[in-house]
Amino acid sequence: MARSKEFDTRLVLHKAMEVFGHYGYEGTSLPLLLKGLGIARQSLYDTYGTKRELFIKAVNHYVNEKSSAVVVYLEKVTPVKKAISDIFAVIVDTLKDEQRRKECFILHSAIDQIPHDPEIAELFAQDKIRLEQAFYEALVRGQQQGELSPNQDMRALAQYLYHARYALTQAAKLTDDPKVLEQITAVTLTVLDNK
Repeated sequence: MARSKEFDTRLVLHKAMEVFGHYGYEGTSLPLLLKGLGIARQSLYDTYGTKRELFIKAVNHYVNEKSSAVVVYLEKVTPVKKAISDIFAVIVDTLKDEQRRKECFILHSAIDQIPHDPEIAELFAQDKIRLEQAFYEALVRGQQQGELSPNQDMRALAQYLYHARYALTQAAKLTDDPKVLEQITAVTLTVLDNK
């Protein structure tokens, strides 16, 4: 009779995000990973496969969870400027929190793998298409409602917001001063004021 798993697989994915976020993919040894996850080697292999397979699952879980929340929020909340401002505020709040911040840093480990790993590259390519489209549709709606200038290029603005969102995690690796992140966000959002 097969034994039931004695650990929460979703919690283990979050722990994996922290470990990979802290040490990077290359810097995460198997002993470090097992210690951080709090599971046995055989449980890792049986449930997640190799270190690479766990990494891809953790990245996919993180990106999908965050991007889905952004897409839903952009579809529901008006005014559009408020929705976008709120999305950036959530990122800043997350990066201020020591625990959640560690999970966010898995993005750097993943982005570093893009030139060498077609599966990770494809994951981010699909995420980019999905989020840029969500930003674009929200921005067009905002433009139609008179919130945004009719002269702005909404496709270019959507691309900018997508990249600016990821850039905040890079900034958080360079500084632990939350005011800097708030200032960067404030300047970023001024692109929405061009009327």
